[in-house]
Amino acid sequence: MLPHPLSLQARLMAAVIGFVSLILVIVAIITSATLGKTLEDDLQRKLVATSKVTTALVTSRATAAELRGEPLTAENAVSGGIVQTGSLLLAVLPPDTPASGVIVTPESRRDLPARDLLTLTAALQESDSATVTVHDVGSFRVMVDRTENGVVVITGLPRAEVQHTMTSLFTVIALATLGGLILLALTTALTISMGLRPLRAVAATASRVAGQPLDRGEVSITERVPDYEADPRTEVGRVGVALNTLLDHVDSSLSARQRNEERMRRFVADASHELRTPLASIRGYSELSLRALRQSQDAPTVENTTSALERIQAQSLRMTRLVEDLLLLARLDEGAELVHGEVDLSQLAVEALADAQPTAPDHHWKLETPGEPVVVAGDVGRLHQVVGNLLANARTHTPEGTTITLSVSATPSGAELRVHDDGPGIDPDVREELFARFARGDVSRARQTGGTGLGLAIAKAIVEGHGGTISVESTPGDTSFTMRLPRGEQATPARSAQARSERDEHPDQ
Repeated sequence: MLPHPLSLQARLMAAVIGFVSLILVIVAIITSATLGKTLEDDLQRKLVATSKVTTALVTSRATAAELRGEPLTAENAVSGGIVQTGSLLLAVLPPDTPASGVIVTPESRRDLPARDLLTLTAALQESDSATVTVHDVGSFRVMVDRTENGVVVITGLPRAEVQHTMTSLFTVIALATLGGLILLALTTALTISMGLRPLRAVAATASRVAGQPLDRGEVSITERVPDYEADPRTEVGRVGVALNTLLDHVDSSLSARQRNEERMRRFVADASHELRTPLASIRGYSELSLRALRQSQDAPTVENTTSALERIQAQSLRMTRLVEDLLLLARLDEGAELVHGEVDLSQLAVEALADAQPTAPDHHWKLETPGEPVVVAGDVGRLHQVVGNLLANARTHTPEGTTITLSVSATPSGAELRVHDDGPGIDPDVREELFARFARGDVSRARQTGGTGLGLAIAKAIVEGHGGTISVESTPGDTSFTMRLPRGEQATPARSAQARSERDEHPDQ
């Protein structure tokens, strides 16, 4: 898995603090190195001066010791209080006597062990000065010199003051750097947070708009980036201004779309309503004329007129079906027309299959239902229409001898009804538009059978009005239309009866 990406604020803070930290570390290293070299150089100058004084003292003490016949030691060389302040390391290596060393401080005096003398002599083999560490005492800067009598004199000054100064410096730098970085982090966080606040407002506004259903119905986008967060004088503020402008355009476009849809629905409803009356008149007069002509004695006239009037009647019936379908779709789009009650899909499937079988006796019909009722909440008449459309669609678009299976099953969330056939299947080029209005999988067949191309669109609208879904899967020899319905809330009998009576009393509305 990819690591979780850091926010823009976190990345900016990390970049600023990291860059400043690098600069502070470099400055601290340069400052420490410069100060350390300065202190070491100053200690070296003091050591050179002290070495000269010490060498002269050892020369005089060596001469006095020789006159008295005593051996020259470091202890003899520093006797008499020559060290008044500070600390001093002194080691003498006479030509014919053992080497000796002493460390003198204002408070005490101690002899150097043999191992420390060996460390001193080894460190000064290749250079006249070096830095050595004396056990239990500390670090010293030492320098070697020789007297006229051939005595090797090693003088050393302690590095404790240099080390203390450097430690104090490092502590101050570390504390100052830490405090500065903390202050920088707080300041940077506050500055970046305030700078990115308009961007967060833009993101929040976009998220709220994205959560709104914009694909259907009346939609109004009221969300906008606040004016104080959409300042065109800043880069981020201009993003907020651009988003507000975009939302204004989208809102106006959605309003225009809604107005067009409402006008279209009103047009379909009004046109359907206006067409029903003349169509009914045409049908009525055609039937009346047919009855009159059938009673006439002029056979040729009767035959020709009868044929013409029969065509008029057939076309008027087809127009009537088209108008009824358009009116139904308009009502379904408005959320009307459905009257919910308790529907047993198993019983509905039995009745629908019984109605479909006589229309195609050369097809093989099968019914698969569970032993117990499959009950959902819905409009029994409209659901019967959906199943009838699916069966008619399977019958119309498959050859004779095709097996059509209608199955019903219960699911954890509701029920599923499926119409399956082993016909030639559906052309993949038209499968995606199969539920669109006036879509036809086979234009010539649809015309021959008088289809309008609205059957599957009506079925989809009815199923979606019930809160369900309808889908199709098709390969040669295996085509299935599947309707899935939720259980839903059962309508009360009184409410269902009242709704049906209202619909029956006003069939033209």
